[in-house]
Amino acid sequence: MNIEGKIVVITGASSGIGAQTARALAQRGAVPVLMARSRDKLEELAAEIGGQCGVYRLDVQDTAEVNRVFAEVTAKYGRIDVLINNAGFGVFERFVDAPLEQFEEMMDVNYLGIVRCTKAVLPAMIASGSGHIVNIASMAGKIGSAKSSGYSATKHAVLGLTNSLRQELAGTGVRLSAVNPGPIDTPFFERADPTGNYVKNISWFMLKPERVAGAIIRAVEKDKAEIDLPFIAGIGTKLYSLFPRLLDKSAQRMLNKK
Repeated sequence: MNIEGKIVVITGASSGIGAQTARALAQRGAVPVLMARSRDKLEELAAEIGGQCGVYRLDVQDTAEVNRVFAEVTAKYGRIDVLINNAGFGVFERFVDAPLEQFEEMMDVNYLGIVRCTKAVLPAMIASGSGHIVNIASMAGKIGSAKSSGYSATKHAVLGLTNSLRQELAGTGVRLSAVNPGPIDTPFFERADPTGNYVKNISWFMLKPERVAGAIIRAVEKDKAEIDLPFIAGIGTKLYSLFPRLLDKSAQRMLNKK
């Protein structure tokens, strides 16, 4: 897909990789449509980007609001060419200490938020015979680690949804991609790791938002079914799937830095 002139909706666009992806899309001539709960932050970003840039407050946990907002976008622009499901958060805590409500909220935002937004755009995409949906999953969706049981479970769900839906949509003209980054240097960790210990322990390994944004756009332009970042981590997940018990001990030493 040539991204120039395309209407691209980005959820969770107020900061981090969502905001960086919006900047990169605008530079390539696309029309980024920004969605997040903080309208003030979205308007600041839109002012920075300039040009044609939509701003819509959206809580992906609210089904009625999702349907209304996406209908407004379609009415204004005539179509949605690309949906980037990026809204999400994580909290790193021991399973026995984490309240049930924490698991419920992460699943509602990280997984069901994608379901709601995808349902809002998919019928029109199928009818037009074109469109691309990019789900931002995580390497945590492939390999779990201590203190991330709730977060990893949501990303496993995202990957399961993505892979299943890709098969359902074969032949419709609608494409589906999963982007699986490792830890990224974004405000995500302000909530996930308020102590800062995890970030300190893995700072050498953290990805820059610009790199992840580039991968997201490449997934659309090159029709990539899946992109793992960084490359070495992708190799690690493949080896782990083949030899899970053999690699358990080494994986624990590498991943349990929280």
